[in-house]
Amino acid sequence: MTQRNSTEWHGCPIRYGASIFGDNWSMLVLRDLMFKGARHFQDFLNAGEGIATNILTNRLKKLEEEGVVKKLPDPEHGVRKIYQLTDKGLSLVPAMLEIIDWSEKWDNQTEVPQEFSTDLRTDRAALAFKIIEDLKVSYKA
Repeated sequence: MTQRNSTEWHGCPIRYGASIFGDNWSMLVLRDLMFKGARHFQDFLNAGEGIATNILTNRLKKLEEEGVVKKLPDPEHGVRKIYQLTDKGLSLVPAMLEIIDWSEKWDNQTEVPQEFSTDLRTDRAALAFKIIEDLKVSYKA
């Protein structure tokens, strides 16, 4: 599959978004950053889906090039890097919540915790705000 650069796909919003995060692995990287506390390369590898290291490297690099993710040195381990969502990446939280809501309704084997689902349907905007603020706080820690 040929990778498209987002600069080649401006105009149509679906096409543009798909060029940045429209594959399974990129969406799972975003999921892990937003909802599972992933920060290090190994966290993504251990997420359970079996992503190959070369694919993970490629997706992290692509998301970084697009300004969705940033890579920083880990202050506790000189060689390791920490991955964080940028403001551009954090702005995807509401969209990811929409996908979670849709999937939870239609996937009869959903793994969405009931409490999360209730919060999502009760006040989606408040949940999105809380997730974003919690991530920002964790980035400062």
